[in-house]
Amino acid sequence: MIAWPFRRLAAVLLLLLHTLAACATAPATGRSFFTAGMSQEDEAKLGAKQHKEIVKEFGGAYQDPALGRYVSSLGTLLARTSELPDLKFTFTVLDSPIVNAFALPGGYVYVTRGLLALAENEAEVAGVLSHEIGHVTARHAAERYGQAMAAKLATAGLGILFGSGPEVQAANTLSALALSSWSRDQEFEADTLGVRYLTRGGFDPGAMASFLAKLQANSRLQAKLQGKPGAADDFSFLQTHPRTGDRIERAIREAGVKTVAQPITGRDIYLKQIDGLVFGESPAQGMIRGRKFLHPDLRIAFEVPKGFTLLNSPKKVAAKGPDDSVIIFDMAKRQGQSSMTGYLSAVWAEGVDLDRVETITINGLAAATGAVRVPTRQGDRDFRLVAIRGPGEQVYRLQFVTAPKQTARLADGLKRTTYSFRRLSAAEAKRLKPYRIRLYRVRAGDTPSGIARRMPFETHQLDRFLVLNGLDEKAVLRSGQSVKVIME
Repeated sequence: MIAWPFRRLAAVLLLLLHTLAACATAPATGRSFFTAGMSQEDEAKLGAKQHKEIVKEFGGAYQDPALGRYVSSLGTLLARTSELPDLKFTFTVLDSPIVNAFALPGGYVYVTRGLLALAENEAEVAGVLSHEIGHVTARHAAERYGQAMAAKLATAGLGILFGSGPEVQAANTLSALALSSWSRDQEFEADTLGVRYLTRGGFDPGAMASFLAKLQANSRLQAKLQGKPGAADDFSFLQTHPRTGDRIERAIREAGVKTVAQPITGRDIYLKQIDGLVFGESPAQGMIRGRKFLHPDLRIAFEVPKGFTLLNSPKKVAAKGPDDSVIIFDMAKRQGQSSMTGYLSAVWAEGVDLDRVETITINGLAAATGAVRVPTRQGDRDFRLVAIRGPGEQVYRLQFVTAPKQTARLADGLKRTTYSFRRLSAAEAKRLKPYRIRLYRVRAGDTPSGIARRMPFETHQLDRFLVLNGLDEKAVLRSGQSVKVIME
């Protein structure tokens, strides 16, 4: 008679025997890996299912058919040089200011307009696209799925052997961490394949390295803009795409491709394609103008105090200020509450003993406010909540978070922010236009700092200009040279 622990072990081994047979070979690499039975047809179905959700999450497809066709034609050229030339790839430009690119299984490849704004030429965009195509042809999504299933099996095995306990939770945590982004090996493999496709398409694979340098410079700029100059990694595209210049050079060597005699750079044609590209937030996402947030579609506006930096995201607007003070703006539904004090106490701060709850009026809009001190991991924090009645069931919400020792000092500025909230008139909303990339032809005597001062930013004008154009502080401009600038 088999002892009970050995029966459990036998069950685990039986599960593994059934699943280990579910292996596949990637057409691009010849490498076999565990897929847990996910076929290429399954990948295509999964990609098609997720495509609409991804486009919606990133603000929709960018509404410039000519630019979309251009990126698609470039991607299609590269995809046809791959080991899956008959796979129907879909290339989409996302209406997002974030610098990002990624691929879904089944040949769905995405680049954001934020990434296109940063690129300098056709070869750099081709490098990004070929890298993402490499993830598809190497079947990294299927491999990740197999890893996830293997992790679940291992967790199931722990459960069978040990029962549901901390071991199972630890395995789940480790699995989540392992699958949070492409592995370094997968990124290197995608780079090596990307080099292959780039050279077959007639491009210089060195464009991968030059664009990597731009990504790193942009990360440093974003950290500086948000008052965290030493935390560039927090704002890096490379968090989910772990790559370095050395690894790209190694990928070029290991790809074993011949040097392209006259590689395509395509700077002029590329710059013409992105002339007029929306830069930063679009009207549909709300726009930051210095310390003001203006949303022409919602027709609302407010202004944060000096020393605060506004940050926009799809679900909320945040402003970071001195001593870790924060302002958060978002929207919600009233959930049947007829008064703002009722919404504040019974819905937004349900179960919280708010202090000094009162009804106020903000530029003709009914509102309510209340405060509470809350212990956090960073110590006690004072929260001031402001709920403002919007149209229908809509509620506009402002949340002010300060350290108790700073609350009184910041109070006047935060109060001015509260009473700066207002509705935009139809004429004001119509006048608001997004920033756009424009081409500027350098004239004799022009300097980077002189051109940068023309851009509509209150701070870091030169830094923004240099990063946008892939230049350093010692750059000398050439008369007749085209450079990118930001204009309204």
